[in-house]
Amino acid sequence: MNLPNKLTMTRIFMTFLIILILLFPFSAMGINVTQLFINESIRVDIRYPIAGILFILASLTDFIDGYIARSRNLITDFGKMMDAIADKILVNSILIILCAQGFIHPLIPVVIIVRDTIVDSIKMVAGSKGNVVAAIKTGKFKTASLMIGIVLTLFYNLPFELWNIHISDFLLIVACVLSIISGIQYFVMNKKYIFDEGM
Repeated sequence: MNLPNKLTMTRIFMTFLIILILLFPFSAMGINVTQLFINESIRVDIRYPIAGILFILASLTDFIDGYIARSRNLITDFGKMMDAIADKILVNSILIILCAQGFIHPLIPVVIIVRDTIVDSIKMVAGSKGNVVAAIKTGKFKTASLMIGIVLTLFYNLPFELWNIHISDFLLIVACVLSIISGIQYFVMNKKYIFDEGM
């Protein structure tokens, strides 16, 4: 297994570590999770900043493994498949957990996951007909907004929460809007590959 693929597998491992940190029943086992007091009104469960740091590191491995694979000509079919799977496991798992724990609105993971499923299907169909679907700027902006929004949510919107500004909510809404727009763009650009001539 080459270095980029090892980094991809590391990202998957880190994702399950984040899930364990966020879902482990510390209280039920009599373990008191340390609280960080920012001021009199803001109290932070330390599990979430730790998960936030791990999420940032896991996200960086996505950039690094891609850069190494391209620069050293280490691109493999296994790597391309696992890289996409690792990304989905990382982002979707955290979105579902944050939703289940009441940090984000249920529509956010629904929109993101449904859009990604549709776009991945479009790419698969277009690819089977010899067309490589390139990433578009709207999709990149969506990813950036989503990742930053998740990180800020895990960090309780600090330091923005000091001014009672929930920037993470705004960024996640932006990510949802861009998800819908980019999904429509992908569909329009590839509809000739989706619909057979006989339809």
